[in-house]
Amino acid sequence: MKRLYLILLTTLLLPMLAMAKVPDEEDILRKIIDRSSPYFYTNLIMRYNALEQLNEEEYHYLYYGYVYNENYRPFATNEALDELYATMATIDMQRPVKDDLEHIIETCNRAMLIDPFNPTVLNMLVFAYGNRGDKVKEEACFRHLNGVLETIKSSGDGRGEKYPMHIIMFSHALDLMASMDLEHLEAQIVSRTCEYIPLVEPRRVPDGKIKGFYFDYSRIYRNKPDDVTFKKKRTWQFNNLGVKEYK
Repeated sequence: MKRLYLILLTTLLLPMLAMAKVPDEEDILRKIIDRSSPYFYTNLIMRYNALEQLNEEEYHYLYYGYVYNENYRPFATNEALDELYATMATIDMQRPVKDDLEHIIETCNRAMLIDPFNPTVLNMLVFAYGNRGDKVKEEACFRHLNGVLETIKSSGDGRGEKYPMHIIMFSHALDLMASMDLEHLEAQIVSRTCEYIPLVEPRRVPDGKIKGFYFDYSRIYRNKPDDVTFKKKRTWQFNNLGVKEYK
């Protein structure tokens, strides 16, 4: 199934390891349950849902703190997300009508009940609000989209199994790759905590070549039902929607 994605103007160069903000579980849990903390989770998620502007630290505790939320179910079936994909395959993306846009927004909101930080869903909201003429919500969702992606990117350089980027949903790694316009091969589970996503073509960087990226999925694994296995390889497909730039 193809996913709609507006390619973002991001750079291939990820943060240097010395600047990486690796999630500290003890620190995160302590701060998100402390009512006096600026990162108290109830307040953070309310502000996020209200499309308020958040800073880098707030996105960090919001994203990784969700693992401790009772609604975190990384293997739950997201029927609204499937419905969203089906909708996007049938509408005219260049000239969407009002009813289609309203349906996209409603479907995205339902999908976010299971995965509130899904970059694809956030991206669809940017698309729908933008085409509806709601500049305020378009820009707010775009901030959230970039906030989530930058949080993942800042968690590690991803260029080695020892220093992976950290995700709370498998699809988030693929969304990040898409946001950097990176064509890749099938994701490979390399350990109980890490997966590797190789690039179709290695990318040159000042200190060599990047052949792929590593992602830590340990938080997902901790919440894996006993009857779920990782036998099937996961794939990703792009569609032909053009680039849209936001100022």
